[in-house]
Amino acid sequence: MISRLSVSIVRACLRAGAGGSPTAVLDEVPLSDEERCRVPVLAGTSHAVFVSVRASEVSLRFFTAGGELPACGHGTVAALAFLAARAPGSEYRGTLSAAGRSFAGRAVREGARFRAVFEPGPVESREPTPDECAQVLPALGVTSDTLAPGARVASVGRERLLVPVASRSQLAAITPDFEALRAACDRFGLLGCYVYSVPTRSGRLAARMFAPSIGVPEDIDNANSTACLAADLAGRGITEIAVDMGDALGSPATITASARPVLRLGGVAEVAGAVRELTV
Repeated sequence: MISRLSVSIVRACLRAGAGGSPTAVLDEVPLSDEERCRVPVLAGTSHAVFVSVRASEVSLRFFTAGGELPACGHGTVAALAFLAARAPGSEYRGTLSAAGRSFAGRAVREGARFRAVFEPGPVESREPTPDECAQVLPALGVTSDTLAPGARVASVGRERLLVPVASRSQLAAITPDFEALRAACDRFGLLGCYVYSVPTRSGRLAARMFAPSIGVPEDIDNANSTACLAADLAGRGITEIAVDMGDALGSPATITASARPVLRLGGVAEVAGAVRELTV
């Protein structure tokens, strides 16, 4: 079966109006999961979001070339901008659902862009095992000289390893062995590794997300991993963070997170254009 699709390209989590993560967003259509995995490849994006609008709730499904994801933070920001661009007025509010969970989301128009905020849900966190560290960190390219205290395994649907390093320069210098990293993450069922610099007192930091197991060697931005980090840092007294990502890929992005009074993620997005007659 050949399907021709209309796909909007949304740049999610812009930094000062530039960069962001190009994300394919489209209305729900009858496709197989294999066909859905081809959409981001054909659209030239890392992720695709399928949006199904019902009377009282909007259902979201997220796909990469490697398969379906239970959740995707920057994909949710992109979907909220997509919905707000089609809604009347300057603000969109709705109830979204993904992976069996319903949550609130909103997007406010700011000129040609939209500032989106949503609640990613509860974060589960644990200490990484010695075997996880011994297998994953060398493949990642993080040594005992660059590793800072506080590594965690955290999840908002699927586990990933949060890896702190002492400085932005050390973060920028990381060069993973992607084949070895994929094998190590697959062995332990990890989505990938979110490496971040120690935050300043104001909560500003930088991060890079490596996820070869889902077909994304390095992600321009990763909001759900930012949610995991925000939950962890809240326990250490840092309740507001702004995370810079994407610099290594030439597409600067920023994600914000607040843990007061509940965990919320935010980002600015722009509906950059549409790919018409995409054939799957």
